[in-house]
Amino acid sequence: MNSVIRSAARCLRASAWQYRPAQNNGELLSGRARLMCSSSAVLKTLEEIVKKDKVVVFMKGTPAQPMCGFSNAVVQILRMHGVDGYASYNVLDDQDIRQGIKTLSNWPTIPQVFFNGEFVGGCDILLQMHQSGDLVEELQKLGIRSALLDQEKESK
Repeated sequence: MNSVIRSAARCLRASAWQYRPAQNNGELLSGRARLMCSSSAVLKTLEEIVKKDKVVVFMKGTPAQPMCGFSNAVVQILRMHGVDGYASYNVLDDQDIRQGIKTLSNWPTIPQVFFNGEFVGGCDILLQMHQSGDLVEELQKLGIRSALLDQEKESK
C-alpha cells in the first residue's frame, strides 16, 4: 500500500497523473479505479535529473553502500579519479526511476552513468574508458581534473 501512495504522490508532484477506471476486457470494473503516472512525465523528470549535475549515476544502493558489484565498480572508478561530487540515485528505492531510466537511455542494465545530461554507459563502458584513458579526457571536458593525473606526476 505504501508503494501505491508513493507512486501517487510522485505523479501528483509531477502534475502528470491520470485517473483511469480499471477495466477488464474493455468492461469497467465497478468501484475500482487506478491512478496512473504518465510515463512521459517520468521521462521528462529523468531528463531534468540527468541534466542537473555534471555527473549523474543511477545505481543499486548508494555510493556509501552499493548493493551490487557493478554499482560498486562504478563508485570505485569514480573514486579513483577523485570524482566525489556527483549525483546518485538508488533505483532500488523507486521502480518508476528504475524502469524509466532504462527507457530514457535505451540501455537495459543498472548502473547507468551520465555526463552533462548525456548517457555514457554502464559499468562495462566506464571500465573500458578508465582502462583506455578516455575517462580522464571526458572528465576534463566536464571541468573535472582526474586525481590519476596527480598520481602520475608524483610517481615520476
